[in-house]
Amino acid sequence: MSRRRVLSPEEREIWARVAHTAQPMHPALKAAHPAEPRPAPQLPLPKPPLREFTIGEAARPLPHGHDILPPLEDRLAQQPLRMDRKTHQQMVRGKTAPEGRIDLHGMTLAEAHPELIHFILRAHETGKRLVLVITGKGKPRDDWGPIPTRLGILRHQVPLWLTQPPLGSVVMQIAPAHLKHGGTGAYYVYLRRGR
Repeated sequence: MSRRRVLSPEEREIWARVAHTAQPMHPALKAAHPAEPRPAPQLPLPKPPLREFTIGEAARPLPHGHDILPPLEDRLAQQPLRMDRKTHQQMVRGKTAPEGRIDLHGMTLAEAHPELIHFILRAHETGKRLVLVITGKGKPRDDWGPIPTRLGILRHQVPLWLTQPPLGSVVMQIAPAHLKHGGTGAYYVYLRRGR
């Protein structure tokens, strides 16, 4: 909405001369309806002043980041348990040895995805139940773009691939590996029994 411009004194004088020379189109209507005075414009309310502070006082905590997706560890911990609780506890404590392993570490997404599909389906066909998928933790790199990239792209992508077709039908449970099997840079993948 545009604001009205205030006329300068010279402009008001010129307008008054022009308006004095004009003749009304309907003089009878003007006499019947006298002009109502306009209300005075309301000024915006002043902003509240900043609160007082002292140097060295603790800052208020910042709101959480703009990342609306919970951390990967939280998402894996919140998934429902689809396997025997005792077997799951032994698995996450590193007491169960994986029957197979694949190292995707250093591969691109385009290279890793078909390799993972082939490995998981082959392990399922051969009757393996627990396999280890090593993704690596990811390398820190300069991120100058407007959209932040996650540390360890494979580490974040592999759990998603394991829940989507064709792997979702053979994978029963995914869990972060124990420290002796790679820690946060690897996953235990518990497979369903073959038919």
